[in-house]
Amino acid sequence: MLIIPFEFLILKRPVSLQGKNKNLQEWKRLVHSEAQKVWNAGSPIKEGDLQLTIVYICASDPPDTDNIIKPIQDALNKLVYEDDRLVSDVESHRRFPSEIIDITDLPSLLQDGMLTGKECVYVKVSSSKPLEKYL
Repeated sequence: MLIIPFEFLILKRPVSLQGKNKNLQEWKRLVHSEAQKVWNAGSPIKEGDLQLTIVYICASDPPDTDNIIKPIQDALNKLVYEDDRLVSDVESHRRFPSEIIDITDLPSLLQDGMLTGKECVYVKVSSSKPLEKYL
């Protein structure tokens, strides 16, 4: 079971699952590669309920948040978790760099991404919480 959350940052605009996007496989490879750089647990997580958290810092005309989740989730398959069926909770957020956001309480990787002023995606995999903690 995952004890410490696993997180990484992708300094690129995400690719949407929608449409006939020829860059989708390239995007998945990039996500996998960026995750692999910091995944140090060896084998993938094989059991437990996981939460996937995504924060997309976007420029103009961003893809829908629901359409960027599945490619990221798929890219982590077999690396971080054995099967994406272990992901029982997904949290996805989209924010514009022009918004006033107090970054002091954000994870340091997300702070770094926001300070670039460019599009980026923060990804975290952690243990799911009891349902009542989400409501």
